[in-house]
Amino acid sequence: MAEVLKPVLKEAPYPAIAVVAPRQDPAGVALEKVYSIGALDEKSFKDGDSFIVDFGEHYTGYLIFDLGWAGVSCDAPARLRLIFGEVSTDVTQPLYPYKGWISASWLPDEILNVDFLPQQVRIARRHAFRYVRIEVISTSSNFSATFRNIQVRAVSSAGVDRHQPANYDSPLLRDIDRVSIRTLHECMQTSFEDGPKRDRRLWVGDLRLQALVNYASFNNAALVRRCLYLFAGLQRADGYITACVYEQPTPRIGEVVLIDYAALFGCIVLDYLHATNDRDTAAELWPVARQQLELALNNVDAQGLFVAPQQDYVFIDWNPGQDQSEALQGLDKQAAMQGLLIYSCRQGMALARAVGREEDAARLAENIALMSQAASRRLFDSALGVFVSGEHRQVSWASQAWMALAGVLPQQQMAQALEHVMTMPQAVRPLTPYLYHHMVDALIRCGLSQKAKKLVETYWGAMVKTGTNTFWEAFDPENPMSSPYGSKQIDSYCHAWSCTPSYFIRNGFT
Repeated sequence: MAEVLKPVLKEAPYPAIAVVAPRQDPAGVALEKVYSIGALDEKSFKDGDSFIVDFGEHYTGYLIFDLGWAGVSCDAPARLRLIFGEVSTDVTQPLYPYKGWISASWLPDEILNVDFLPQQVRIARRHAFRYVRIEVISTSSNFSATFRNIQVRAVSSAGVDRHQPANYDSPLLRDIDRVSIRTLHECMQTSFEDGPKRDRRLWVGDLRLQALVNYASFNNAALVRRCLYLFAGLQRADGYITACVYEQPTPRIGEVVLIDYAALFGCIVLDYLHATNDRDTAAELWPVARQQLELALNNVDAQGLFVAPQQDYVFIDWNPGQDQSEALQGLDKQAAMQGLLIYSCRQGMALARAVGREEDAARLAENIALMSQAASRRLFDSALGVFVSGEHRQVSWASQAWMALAGVLPQQQMAQALEHVMTMPQAVRPLTPYLYHHMVDALIRCGLSQKAKKLVETYWGAMVKTGTNTFWEAFDPENPMSSPYGSKQIDSYCHAWSCTPSYFIRNGFT
């Protein structure tokens, strides 16, 4: 079924619009126009020369240009280095030395040898970029290289934004919505990719958020359905769906199970049902959704508390780290996972009832009652007024957000916890837009819509003010250089889980 639903990508050419150079400022990240793209036709480049072209927008696709020569004789190959940049720092700061813990093979550069000039050059590998830095490594003493007709053949399955608002509450929210939709557009390929630069694959957590924004914009329900069937058809031997799946060269499962992602699968199916009224698909996928909850509930002890197993992981959010262990361990996830599992069971219960599985719904109701009681009695610190997590009783935004979404406490009491944690200097804050999304959602569900709007304006608005065209994988306003991967060079600056402001804006923060 997933292969039947595979979309044909829409392809369109877009030319580079200018040659740019870094503006002289302390940050060294601003690029300004130095001459028009037409003026490039009159220039030639020798060994060691370089220039940066700006496409004016973020595109996912294939770079094409005409490479020629000027001089006495083209008597040797031309060797070029191309560096693709989603943001200005990608092309103004060195990629190497690289010290991150994700493979350096993701770094967006190409070494290109062209034997015979002139000819049209098409880069075979798909890239995601706004800027391209072109460096001439070597020609010969007899000729220099020329560049004309630089363009990208951009690809996406998104189509037309069908639900763009006629008016916005502010110019900032308009800009945030525009950047959100562009982020989603670029990630919509033959699946909902997490990032077109990296990792270029389908993740459960990203899919859930992308699908919500998609229903409020492009409304490509078939792509959501394809992705649901990809996960359902690629379960691990024990029944778990893996955190991600690969499409190429043929569909296959990922290496890791994230229990929180698996538990949320039924939530995606329920959202799909609400958006499409496709009860047949929901009913067909219910056994997979139920199995994910049953497997996750195996980790709940007799008192109703989630206990993380040794084999698999819980994600919730990244932490800044120099290695994978540090990136995963900074945030204590016990309370957040408790809330997430209660929330997922509530959504699962609603899905079960929608497809006529009342016995399944009744069993989930029992689990919800047990876990909710354990959460309020064992994890809520009445003196602090917030939920605490783990043996060190860590306080975090994540714990409050997921407990609020789970409905563990009365709305007014949970609203107080959310407001309080945002003022606590010791509270662990989110690093990624993924967790910020859930904080915004929690504020709305607790009747704090204005605070939710303010958080969107403050957090995503800070990214907009950098001049970005798409939203980023990770962003800490207080420490912009922090990265969960030990290096900003490998970060994705067009990342699916950051596109959700459009969902909130287009639903009026309700």
